Amino acid sequence: MSGAETDSRRLDDYVAELRQWVSIETFSRDRDAVERLLRMVAQSCTDAGLAVEWAGGGDGACRTLLARGGPATAGPGILVLAHLDTVHPEGTLESALPWRIESDRLYGPGIYDMKGSALMALSAWRRLRETGQSPEVPVTFLFSPDEEIGSPSSRSVIESEARNALATLVVEPARDGGKIVTARKGVARFVITATGKPAHSGSNFELGRNAISEIARQIPALDALTDLDAGITVNVGTISGGTSPNTIAAHCLIEVDVRVQRLDHVEPTLAAIRSLRPRDPDVVLSIEGDLNRPPFDASEGSRALFRHARNLAAGLGIDLIGISAGGGSDGNFTAAMDVPTLDGLGVDGAGAHTLDEHIILSSVVPRIDLFAELLRTISAKSISIDEVAS
Repeated sequence: MSGAETDSRRLDDYVAELRQWVSIETFSRDRDAVERLLRMVAQSCTDAGLAVEWAGGGDGACRTLLARGGPATAGPGILVLAHLDTVHPEGTLESALPWRIESDRLYGPGIYDMKGSALMALSAWRRLRETGQSPEVPVTFLFSPDEEIGSPSSRSVIESEARNALATLVVEPARDGGKIVTARKGVARFVITATGKPAHSGSNFELGRNAISEIARQIPALDALTDLDAGITVNVGTISGGTSPNTIAAHCLIEVDVRVQRLDHVEPTLAAIRSLRPRDPDVVLSIEGDLNRPPFDASEGSRALFRHARNLAAGLGIDLIGISAGGGSDGNFTAAMDVPTLDGLGVDGAGAHTLDEHIILSSVVPRIDLFAELLRTISAKSISIDEVAS
């Protein structure tokens, strides 16, 4: 069988398995559905020779799936981060975003962000086994159940595993023709609530205290915190309040998304939001929220890891380019712990979180092969700052 025929068979096998993964629609809040996919993936990991463990969970949260392989040593190893939850509610597959292939594009809910890449990582492990190769250091695959909602149950597991990690490889999808992510903004979320006093807007206007008006006065102050040159954005994303046009609004609530490029800008930006005070002394302003993901600013170790990956990619005919992304991922947690981290190592595509979500089929086999090479070659020596820079 020729190389092209082999690659075609590998892609066919991948697509068939991916269809099973996508057929289970795993909206983050649908615990039962996410658990079903986690169990399916756990069986696939076991079949691939990986030792499966479960961590986290409790209080109604899904467990996090860990699958370990490689040398049976206690030394630092490779941590692979993937998530199996999506933003698409159940029914999307049967209606707005059906499974379909159009030319080089494969469509489906969660296929780009990030079931296609989670399967890619597991396929890379299988590839090593098929070719009789093995990694130099232990490998742990971590499949999160709740990344899309901020990793509330899996974050502690991720950080625990990262403490014994030589490097972290995050298989969030590739960007813009195969670029990977070498830095990400930090993310904070706030809910700001104004509580005033209701009154009839015709007969008792002067007795009311309008919560909507109070929030309207606060929004310009929030907008003023945006500094595009510094990589800071503050977005008032939702607003709700009031009961009727002829009633002074007693309540108003906004949800605010904050993105920060640099760690030293985090506290001043969050402090400015927390310091907001009501303009009307008779209105109560409540501000709740915090940093959800710290900024992922490439360290020397992460840059060395990127150079190693770029050299491997060149040997496979791939010109690997690193970019900074505005969105956060679980890689933000490990990078903040000074663990060398590369992100966006998954398959190429577009349309994350939309009804145009798809992957590029021709990117799949090359990305599997690149990821297999990363698993095989990463070691303390290969990503040493001195070694790679020399």
